[in-house]
Amino acid sequence: MDVTVTFRHMEPTESLKVYAEEKLSKINKYIDAPIEAHVVLGVEKFRHQADVTLSVNGTKIKAVEETDDMYSAIDQVMDKIEKQVKRHRSKIRKRRVENKKGEEEVEATGEVAEEPMIEVEKMVAKPMDAEEAAIQLNMSEQDFLVFRNAKSMEINVLYKRRDGHLGLIEPLS
Repeated sequence: MDVTVTFRHMEPTESLKVYAEEKLSKINKYIDAPIEAHVVLGVEKFRHQADVTLSVNGTKIKAVEETDDMYSAIDQVMDKIEKQVKRHRSKIRKRRVENKKGEEEVEATGEVAEEPMIEVEKMVAKPMDAEEAAIQLNMSEQDFLVFRNAKSMEINVLYKRRDGHLGLIEPLS
């Protein structure tokens, strides 16, 4: 765990720094991933404020607490952080369980719903003009026809539109 402690409007004391680091070290038992922690301890008039920000695998967890004693502010903010870390951990575990259930269902049914299968079909694009391609498409039961335009020698696609007419896709030159 990488911990930085910053003091604002107060004298930095080693005892407060060590106390905050000890409290943060207890968070390690909840999370396996490397944790970066930034603790800001500050005083404004009679208010002692502890601000803790954790970075766990890109997720930010933050809590702030104000009391009249710095040690109690650290204790209370760490209680808040601990609750948030536990909630974060339970969300991750819940996602893992849901993912495993989804994988088991896929294995049981044999269907994969996430990624569509792409079938590759190779063909020879015969040179013909658009009118001839239209005749060939109307004679077939397919929705489109890929052909080489005899005039431009470019690959074109002729397709049946929803309104019953034909559409032609030509590449830009």
